Amino acid sequence: MSTLKVENTKTIKNGSSPASSVKKTTEKPNPHPITDATYVKWYEEMVLMRKFEERAGQLYGQQKIKGFCHLYIGQEAVMAGTMSVIGPDDSIITAYRDHAHALAKGISAREVMAELFAKATGCSKGKGGSMHMFSKEHKFFGGHGIVGGQIPLGAGIAFAEKFKGTQNVCVCYMGDGAVRQGAFNETFNMAMLWKIPVIFVCENNGYAMGTSVARTTNVTDIYKLGLGYEMPSFPVNGMRCEDVHAAMSDAVDRARRGDGPTFLEMRTYRYKGHSMSDPAKYRSKDEVEEYKAKDPIEEVHKTLLDKKILTEEQIDAINQKVKDIVEDSVVFAEESPYPDPSELFTDVYVQQDYPYILS
Repeated sequence: MSTLKVENTKTIKNGSSPASSVKKTTEKPNPHPITDATYVKWYEEMVLMRKFEERAGQLYGQQKIKGFCHLYIGQEAVMAGTMSVIGPDDSIITAYRDHAHALAKGISAREVMAELFAKATGCSKGKGGSMHMFSKEHKFFGGHGIVGGQIPLGAGIAFAEKFKGTQNVCVCYMGDGAVRQGAFNETFNMAMLWKIPVIFVCENNGYAMGTSVARTTNVTDIYKLGLGYEMPSFPVNGMRCEDVHAAMSDAVDRARRGDGPTFLEMRTYRYKGHSMSDPAKYRSKDEVEEYKAKDPIEEVHKTLLDKKILTEEQIDAINQKVKDIVEDSVVFAEESPYPDPSELFTDVYVQQDYPYILS
């Protein structure tokens, strides 16, 4: 049986996320064991996220993708470790670095790529683009461009599940910059007071845009912000699927029991800039290489081979399968139509015949 690692950590002294500095202090049983199939699933999911993002970056450089584009490369273990715990009826909401979250929640690569191309076949009908992925079917509720705007929405989605009497939870992701927003504190207070089944996840990649955590706050151990509300709050090594899985297991089980929210600070790292327009000159090449040496995909790749779960040939087959999926999504996006101009007037109101006035 796998175990939950409840972790402590040193204070951040610079801009990098100290995933490697996390210390293990206690252990308790985890009812979500990690199997061979889990490792295979993690590998395939993370390779899809990585290859899709790499291709999106290339297409952005070719100006086939317009607007903003925030890549998730390096942070894949956070989503993979989450998906091995939650189910299809659980909800996810996040900020604008959302391509990988959408893919992990089950939205097809075709729909995500088409949305990046602003095509009508995209998951948001071409109206949202990179920052506003959405799928009611897959219970993926964005994709939000306003920093921290998704935090109260995530609690609201979870509150609706509690009100309806389900066992479903909502996982609400945010960046390290979003914890400076007032809505963060207001939501944490209400979530604890009403025991809302929400898991708040701060994906701390060390930098809010180009500003290091240490330059924005005296409390560089972000998880401690939840302790003021007596919310169970822990730092987690976000570069390892196993650690993410264990922490999420405990948090999800707590929420399903009706015991309320948990705050997890996933200490991770993005290899690319904040967005495609960011040269990331605020950090050193050595710092980036330090984290690439702990790459989550390579770690799972090594485990698959060391434990003889898969052969190198089988891994190559997965890589080719993913490559084919990504290339198919590009062809699909390029061949799809743009939305008709009349679409400007749809999806504006829930009531389809709402009597607004056209000038």
